[in-house]
Amino acid sequence: MQITLEADYAVRIIHELAAAGGRTDGNTLSQTSGVTVRFSLKILRKLVAAGLVHSYKGAAGGYELAKEPDKISLCDIVEAIEGPIHIARCVKGDYQCTRQTEESCSF
Repeated sequence: MQITLEADYAVRIIHELAAAGGRTDGNTLSQTSGVTVRFSLKILRKLVAAGLVHSYKGAAGGYELAKEPDKISLCDIVEAIEGPIHIARCVKGDYQCTRQTEESCSF
């Protein structure tokens, strides 16, 4: 399995925010992570919506982690960008199993 480029960039951005240790503006994050400003801001909006990052407006605005770095997992970051991860289709609530059995499997 390979994560998307957007998720890869999100990991970089979270890493840069953790390294900064405080509030950082979007341009600085873009430069240090190697991601274009436009794409960085798109990713940051998703990370803010997921509750992983706080955003601040104004002259002293910017972004900072909403949690301690050790409380943010790779899964948290990938799911913020790509949505919930399902190992198999059958773990989704609306899936109809084709096994034709009453027993549930180990998933």
